[in-house]
Amino acid sequence: MLERISLSQFLIEAQREGKLDANLRLLIEVVARAAKALAVTIGKGSFAGIHGEAGSHNIQGEAQKKLDVIANELLLQANAWGGHLAAMASEEEETICLIPERYPRGGYLLLFDPLDGSSNIDVNISVGTIFSVLQNPRPEGCPTEADFLQPGKQQVAAGYAIYGPTAQLVLSFGHGVHEFTLDREFGAWFLSKPTITIPEETAEFAINASNRRHWFPPVTRYIDELLAGKEGPRGRDFNMRWVGSMVADMHRILTRGGIFLYPVDRKTQAKGGKLRLLYEANPMAFLVEQAGGMGTDGERRLLEIVPERLHQRVGVVLGSKAEVERVAQYHREMRS
Repeated sequence: MLERISLSQFLIEAQREGKLDANLRLLIEVVARAAKALAVTIGKGSFAGIHGEAGSHNIQGEAQKKLDVIANELLLQANAWGGHLAAMASEEEETICLIPERYPRGGYLLLFDPLDGSSNIDVNISVGTIFSVLQNPRPEGCPTEADFLQPGKQQVAAGYAIYGPTAQLVLSFGHGVHEFTLDREFGAWFLSKPTITIPEETAEFAINASNRRHWFPPVTRYIDELLAGKEGPRGRDFNMRWVGSMVADMHRILTRGGIFLYPVDRKTQAKGGKLRLLYEANPMAFLVEQAGGMGTDGERRLLEIVPERLHQRVGVVLGSKAEVERVAQYHREMRS
């Protein structure tokens, strides 16, 4: 058997090579332990009392599932006392969460979507956790919301956990993208793919086709070309896949190539889009670019957008470079 490398060993070796700060390593390990606890809880299903509605709404006005609340509390509590963070921001919370005064404050800011795709949990379809790490720009003072409004290119780490047939953790700290799989018997994450690279071209795409009537012309043009198959301008067949969980769709794309689209359309234009820039778009774009792909909102590189609000929304096109660039080209042609 090949030597199995645990997450801790992998991160320690990266630290020794000068690729990773010690406090960032410890922070990633805390997030990974929280993800492991969530994976175990989700694996128990209805026996853990996680199914159904929580009877509450988050700051987005969305009805919360019981597991939304459980996942959010678990991540907040797990990361509060380690001494690596100055503050946290959750997609489920109205404003930032400061580290309690009884604990030491560190130099990092953590943002997370505690449970992406929660509407799938009751029907046993993959869900996930997305996280992003920024440096605290004002280590001498108490963090504010403004400190979190950094463009995605300033992330020092990002990743997600996917809770499916196996639980996997995919992360980057700026030196490629790495995948770890949870061995439930040992209770630890082990390296399963040292390096993930997205193929430049693809034959798969992911989009919510029920929104077709709301799309703007560049997106309609692009999807129509894919659906035309061999008889169309692309000269080959494409397959559509849509899970309804960004983590699940993006994990497939990182694994075997593809393009994920959740564009701004007529229905979401007033809000700026559907997905959240800080909690979903930026961390996924960081991973995609580290894997050799591309991320745009149709007009701008996602990682260069300067956030204006903590819960800002944005259009998202992510995946294989050649396909994302084609979508961006169609947007440019519409403007010219």
